[in-house]
Amino acid sequence: MSRDISDATRAKQDRPVRAVARSAMEGLQTWWTRRHGHAPPTSDTDARSPSRKQQTGPSDGSPATPEAAPGESALWRMRTTVQDEPGSLAALCTALAGRRVDILSLQTHPLAEGTVDEFLLRAPGELMASDLTQVVSLAGGADTWIERADAHDLVDAPTRVLGLATRTALDAAELPLALRQLLGRCTIRQLPAAPVGGGRGAEHVPVEGVLEDTVMRLRAPEGGLITVERPYLPFTPAEFARARALVELDARLGPRMPAGQDVLTLPEGNEITVRRADARDLEAAKAMHERCSARTLAMRYHGPVGDADRYLSHLLSPRFGRTLAVQTASGRIVGLGHLMWDGDETEVALLVEDKWQRRGIGAELLERLVAMAAEAGCESVYAVTQASNTGMVTAMRGLERPLDYQIEEGTLVITARLGDPLGVGGAVRVTNAEAP
Repeated sequence: MSRDISDATRAKQDRPVRAVARSAMEGLQTWWTRRHGHAPPTSDTDARSPSRKQQTGPSDGSPATPEAAPGESALWRMRTTVQDEPGSLAALCTALAGRRVDILSLQTHPLAEGTVDEFLLRAPGELMASDLTQVVSLAGGADTWIERADAHDLVDAPTRVLGLATRTALDAAELPLALRQLLGRCTIRQLPAAPVGGGRGAEHVPVEGVLEDTVMRLRAPEGGLITVERPYLPFTPAEFARARALVELDARLGPRMPAGQDVLTLPEGNEITVRRADARDLEAAKAMHERCSARTLAMRYHGPVGDADRYLSHLLSPRFGRTLAVQTASGRIVGLGHLMWDGDETEVALLVEDKWQRRGIGAELLERLVAMAAEAGCESVYAVTQASNTGMVTAMRGLERPLDYQIEEGTLVITARLGDPLGVGGAVRVTNAEAP
């Protein structure tokens, strides 16, 4: 059933978020490394480290996380290594109890030498991270790492992992998000089996993957490479096994994408369909490129127009994010919107065919993609465009969110804050082809 496009926009704001996605959001906060530009993936497989302000451990007496006010209780996540011998854990728990620290949950990660214990603690507000670290050290703990936790961490590990597995099963595009919620703050980069521009692919990584202290490398289901790095805290074999299990589940289920589409009516009466798209839409997307002007393609891809088709296989792959397609009643694709997981930002890109510009299609795609970003827990949205593109500025203002403006590398960057995040942290970059 068709309806007016403005009514559809308002209706989307009231849609309930799926229960599965909600449960999956209750994971660990993460930051990805910010990426600039719009080039196809390269052969660089080394994940980038978080900035200094993003690192929080090991604790050294000057924690990077805020302290609770005196008299209040505070939640903490803590990891420490203890000797694998009877009584070592009991001594640690006794020492914490002596400072009125409540242990809410405990996970053990056996190592070849010793055991890594992960705690969720509720401590008196006057205790600082350095106090807790000293208590643990005196009780025999070593290599202690600690950071503030919140209510999301109260979800037990089995429930969180089951939620992430369900989320991955429903949508192939969710695998990178599920991994970063499983592993906490980390940098995730995924490369195709044959990187654009040459370079080594995933063939040098064993099928079972590789764990190297703070880096894990996994074979992606389609033959590519997934690299995960967490410089502030080494991965344990248990975490590596969980990540590998998620990837194996994804591979067994094969290509999949949530069904469903919305039929909208443009102001002049034309009906359009907005739906998810994937690699099966590659030829239709190339045909849209052929109908677009050189100016439109140049504004979208910020490079030689002849290279535009090279981007599509990457952009349409669910392994790198989500894509929305706008389709006419005759089945022709006239608009694409991409939400790509990359770095500590999630990049959004828009392309609308010339004949269909200035009809509200770009604004419709932008609003839907931003809603996806908010559901994924992003804190802000970056719109990267030209200062002369008043249409894009208007569309960003139409989001009705606080905006910041800055000039970056000769372009106008508009930042819209999305409010309280639902899960992991991050930001969205919006690149538009033409004024929506």
